[in-house]
Amino acid sequence: MPAPLVLVVQHQDSCPPALLGEWLVEAGCVLEVVRPYAGDSLPAPDDLTAYQGLVVLGGSMDAWDPDVAWLMPVRRLVLEAAALAVPTLGVCLGHQLCALAFGGDVGRSPHGQQVGLGWVRWTDEAEHDDLVAPGGPHPLPQPGIFWNDDVVLRDPPGAFALARTKDGDVQAMRFGPTTWGVQWHPEATPEILAAWAASDAERHRARGIDQQARLAEVAAAATGLERVGRELADRFAARAQDLAAQRPGELG
Repeated sequence: MPAPLVLVVQHQDSCPPALLGEWLVEAGCVLEVVRPYAGDSLPAPDDLTAYQGLVVLGGSMDAWDPDVAWLMPVRRLVLEAAALAVPTLGVCLGHQLCALAFGGDVGRSPHGQQVGLGWVRWTDEAEHDDLVAPGGPHPLPQPGIFWNDDVVLRDPPGAFALARTKDGDVQAMRFGPTTWGVQWHPEATPEILAAWAASDAERHRARGIDQQARLAEVAAAATGLERVGRELADRFAARAQDLAAQRPGELG
């Protein structure tokens, strides 16, 4: 059987699929990356039957920004993927776009920007989730890379929070039977983080954030971060492979 084809929506050069993409490929997926900011066209909703997975990556823009022309079409794509039972994973901005698509609210975190290493604290609902803990019981808190100003402020109807920070901000959510989002960045490499740090250098200095210390914490947790990221990628790839097995006639 051919490998499942996963559509990846990238929002800017500084937020590529990177490690997440590598792990999905290693798990048996083929990636098709579209970059609407560079002029690529998103597939029409009817064309989603050609894919067995959808990944929507992060970006520095606000999820609700009306001046970013492709954000609303991406939200429609997320809903169409849900209707077709195409496994979907949103990362950071992608997670927020999923929340808006399903009827939730997104805005600035009341606890301020999250920067660097953090801990994913799982909810009871996570123990029963097909993506983050198939077969349960759920593991203890796990490390994640946080780099965001915005969070989901109101859960969409029927959605379940799977992880939160110690302050209560949503870090993972199941929006529907085949749609998930994570606020952290499993894909981020040291090079990507260095670029983000350079972009935020001035405001971090103003806030007294020691970027080098934050980046050193991330580097020290590299083994745990890779384990968590690979597990997420492997489980998502398995969902895509399940769909490919159910609908073999739709594979190219």
